[in-house]
Amino acid sequence: CKLLSTELQEELSRTGRSREVLELGQVLDTGKRKRHVPYSVSETRLEEALENLCERILDYSVHAERKGSLRYAKGQSQTMATLKGLVQKGVKVDLGIPLELWDEPSVEVTFLKKQ
Repeated sequence: CKLLSTELQEELSRTGRSREVLELGQVLDTGKRKRHVPYSVSETRLEEALENLCERILDYSVHAERKGSLRYAKGQSQTMATLKGLVQKGVKVDLGIPLELWDEPSVEVTFLKKQ
């Protein structure tokens, strides 16, 4: 929930500065005029913010060196950075998965997205 709310807050903060005004259509045969709604307070803004929210969860990594909800953060963990540094120096590191999969989202993060 914390990651979801953080991502939603970031997206709403990013789009909140828009001065765009949406023109909502009129109903046929009623003669009612079109309404103008600021994008910053529109349902459209909320829908667009929620649209790719779950996909953005895959940008997170598990940081084993941290505790609690701080375990999940964007970017590479210190552990993975250290292991990659060792591989670059020629040390054989076996995590049980191929090297090309090291940067893929972990099962734990993928499960968060699914939830």
